Amino acid sequence: MTRSLRLTGAVLCSALALGACSSTRLGGPPMRGANAAPIVEAPPVEAVPSGPVEAAPLPPLAGAPLATDPMAPPAGGTDIAGLPPAPPPPTIGGPAPAPAPAPSSRTAMVGNWSAQTSGGSCRIQLSSSPSLDLYRASASGCSNQDLSKVNAWDYRDGEVYLYQTGGAVAARLRGSSSSLSGVLAKSGAPLSLAR
Repeated sequence: MTRSLRLTGAVLCSALALGACSSTRLGGPPMRGANAAPIVEAPPVEAVPSGPVEAAPLPPLAGAPLATDPMAPPAGGTDIAGLPPAPPPPTIGGPAPAPAPAPSSRTAMVGNWSAQTSGGSCRIQLSSSPSLDLYRASASGCSNQDLSKVNAWDYRDGEVYLYQTGGAVAARLRGSSSSLSGVLAKSGAPLSLAR
């Protein structure tokens, strides 16, 4: 009899241990006592708006350009409240100067240039002969050490880049096919090229 009692106790302990493994903490069904009330599921609740839904455009971000509003009244009209439109903001200092026209292509930059720096002037030649992924360039009579080492150039995004031996950028310039201005990369000193 004691042996069957031990066996029954072992089975009960195993059942309790397995029941604990299926607790809600481990994702199983919740443990319920023998005298617990039955679980009744609540009917699903449907979301219903409590009032009318209105749409309005968001205000623009600070510093962002204003977009044209399709809901705006026509020019010279009145706004929704019946008021005349606000006048445009005043311009300070007049219109902004137009940026220098960018050259249309790399070939417009090829040729001889006179370079002017704070240390004097010299000659820079920009060639159409490729040199690896750049184009050949040469400098003569330049007292500036950075310009005297120029041996390559490139044209990207409207800017002319002058490169030194070893691949370091010597200068960046912007302008037209007859006049470029920019700075030396290391010192930040102004540099201009003219035909």
